[in-house]
Amino acid sequence: MTALAGPRARRATSPERPTGPVPGLALAAAGVASAWLVHRAVPALPMLTAAVVLGAAAAHTPWLATRVRGRCRGGLTLAAKRLMRAGIVLLGLKLGLADVLGLGWATVAMVPAVVAAAFCGTWWLGRRLGLPGDQPLLIAAGYSICGASAIGAVGSVHDSDDEDMVTSVALVTLCGTLAIAVLPLLHGPLGLTDVQFGRWVGAGVHDVGQVVATAGTAGPAALGEAVLVKLLRVALLAPLVAVLVVAARRRGRGTPGSGRPPLVPLFVVGFLAMVALRSTGLLPAQVLAAAGALQELLLAAALFGLGSAVHLPSLSRTGPRVALLGLTAWALIATAAYAGVLLTA
Repeated sequence: MTALAGPRARRATSPERPTGPVPGLALAAAGVASAWLVHRAVPALPMLTAAVVLGAAAAHTPWLATRVRGRCRGGLTLAAKRLMRAGIVLLGLKLGLADVLGLGWATVAMVPAVVAAAFCGTWWLGRRLGLPGDQPLLIAAGYSICGASAIGAVGSVHDSDDEDMVTSVALVTLCGTLAIAVLPLLHGPLGLTDVQFGRWVGAGVHDVGQVVATAGTAGPAALGEAVLVKLLRVALLAPLVAVLVVAARRRGRGTPGSGRPPLVPLFVVGFLAMVALRSTGLLPAQVLAAAGALQELLLAAALFGLGSAVHLPSLSRTGPRVALLGLTAWALIATAAYAGVLLTA
């Protein structure tokens, strides 16, 4: 009896065998619905932030953990990778070329300078702190471009480890959420007009939803400027990914078994195509609104899938260094954005 008990016990506690994608996608859908409810209850908490937290919680809940690691793993991985790319493609519908040109050439030139300073400074510091894997690169992309979307795009073309991506998403969403509370308090003391404050928020806050929440405290003029500047940063995702792909090709790095990564990934082409389509002005407001809602749902499902891959003991080993990088990078991009706004006022 004793000899039989051991294998039976191991089978009872071992992860379930993976199946098709349906169970995992169903769990991701449930996670998205839960994240939406959390956001409705606490509007200051973005739905995408709630999604990644709930994914991590599911991975550490005893009665769910075996399913997350087993029969649901295939669908959750599909959500984290494929749905993330689909969400990034739809993100292109938020930006039109006419809107960008309306900002003026000084602001259009300022935004890439701020992005470059934030990206290079964060990446350099992350490497100096000895963060493992692609964490310095992913955190730099998230802070400088557009939060979780940029992390997903860069991680996809760089074949980054899921835990590196989850750590980066968690850090960027935490600091971006903190900005919602802190930056409005600095509006008056820094002597910024509403328009300047909006541009500062758009150039210095990570996620689009966080930009809206932060700039909205200063009224519609600040909000409009913030969204336009933020979307200009989003447009820089395509050239950033292209540069990283070229670097990866030179090192011979790509997805295992796939050879060199394509010079322009298909989802980046889709993103640029959506920008061009939005710029034509042919799409009615109802279509753009529906696409925006779908884009947020897709990204929430992807972030739930990413969160479900988190392993807290592994993350705790780099916790203090990650926190130091996050706070320093947050101060860096806020300072660079502030200087850029003053220089172009």
